[in-house]
Amino acid sequence: MSGKAVVVGLGSMGMGMAKSLVRVGFDVTGADIDRSRVEELVEAGGSDRDPAQAAADAEVLVCVVLNATQSREVLFGEAGLARRLKPGAVIVACATVPPEFAREMAAEAAALELVYLDAPISGGAAKAAEGKLSIMASGSEDAFAAARPALDAMAETVHDLGREAGAGSAMKAVNQLLAGVHIAAMGEALAFATAQGLDLSRVVDVIGVSAGNSWMFQNRAPHVVDNDYAPRSAVNIWPKDLGIVSEIAEGAGLPVPLTAAALAQFRAAAEAGDGGVDDAAVVRVYARAAGLKLPGDD
Repeated sequence: MSGKAVVVGLGSMGMGMAKSLVRVGFDVTGADIDRSRVEELVEAGGSDRDPAQAAADAEVLVCVVLNATQSREVLFGEAGLARRLKPGAVIVACATVPPEFAREMAAEAAALELVYLDAPISGGAAKAAEGKLSIMASGSEDAFAAARPALDAMAETVHDLGREAGAGSAMKAVNQLLAGVHIAAMGEALAFATAQGLDLSRVVDVIGVSAGNSWMFQNRAPHVVDNDYAPRSAVNIWPKDLGIVSEIAEGAGLPVPLTAAALAQFRAAAEAGDGGVDDAAVVRVYARAAGLKLPGDD
């Protein structure tokens, strides 16, 4: 496989996606505010080119930034890369954003004779590194066709959610609702177990083979047991993502009390100074409230 791609945002997910593209033969240029991330990609076989110059002959631009504001700036801001792309190039937009925003970006891309794939991602850094993400995609047939070689390199599963941008972002909001609530529930459960004097390593073992288990519990609870809060997925992601869920629900007149409860816990964790650490640290909100000691606490 050959082709040229620019990947904007070389964080835990974007780096794995960029390296997956390199692995199958793409000529990949990375862009990130942290120059060391670009250098890491170059060492893995990426091109050390100026992203604006690389965009001029790229077939694919993969945007893996944090939010809607960053997406708009990277694509259509004063130095936006979309204007550098040649007609027919595809933008694969992976940030978690409101569906209406995705539709707006698709319209702006069309005005430049580009195609836009609304393509939020799920699976975590490990899956990104393996090229085995789940991508929730929506867009025109032309967008899917143009993006297909890159999607095949980055994803194990590509969910085709229809011909209009926005459906992918709506599906990602459903996923984030569940994921955020499950992580908050994990924190609450481990704090509850601590209050009952249970050994948390045994709790993880028992719940892992019981009906109360979830993927998020199984993935995040060991971080608490190991006192390991290195940020695979940071607390700060959740006020944004659950905030998007809340805004969408409000627009639909739909009450989402579980989302609201989880959102409050993540906001409390961020306000307590844990915004930049692993989202399993939401457990500390519960522990502090009850004066409980978690693994690693003196």
